[in-house]
Amino acid sequence: MDKGKKAMNSVEEFLAYAIHLEKEAADRFGELADAMESAGNREVGQLFRRLSHYSTLHLADARARSGFREMPEVDPEDFVWPDLESPERAAIWAADPLIGREESLEIALAAEQAGLGFYQSVLDSTDDPEIMALAKEFVKEEDEHVAELKKWIAAHQSGGLLPVDH
Repeated sequence: MDKGKKAMNSVEEFLAYAIHLEKEAADRFGELADAMESAGNREVGQLFRRLSHYSTLHLADARARSGFREMPEVDPEDFVWPDLESPERAAIWAADPLIGREESLEIALAAEQAGLGFYQSVLDSTDDPEIMALAKEFVKEEDEHVAELKKWIAAHQSGGLLPVDH
């Protein structure tokens, strides 16, 4: 299997991966928000807080979908990711208190693009219609996050206000 491709054997396995991925993304963006806010970098803290919220919503959706299923118990070290950690786990060096808005946006974009790539690879590698339907939904949501971050980057580069500025 190509690096970055993960063949899913069941909907339950897909949801277990989605739950883990989104929880790690929510936690990491939350940690980064806390670090930025405690260092006085409020604007970047707000950005990371919003991204943590998005991941929390996606996590809640995945958990709701798994509610009636018998979910596999997977230890964190047993997940197989394209890289060493789950795709949306933003770079920890983003906790640098002197990080600027543009760099934080690029870090967030890279994390969201990695999540999109992961879900897309699942979609591309499955023949299971139920996994395909779920993966399509997750790809669509991640694609929306990537598009939103690209708009934020464009707004920042043009000197415009971002949604976290309101």
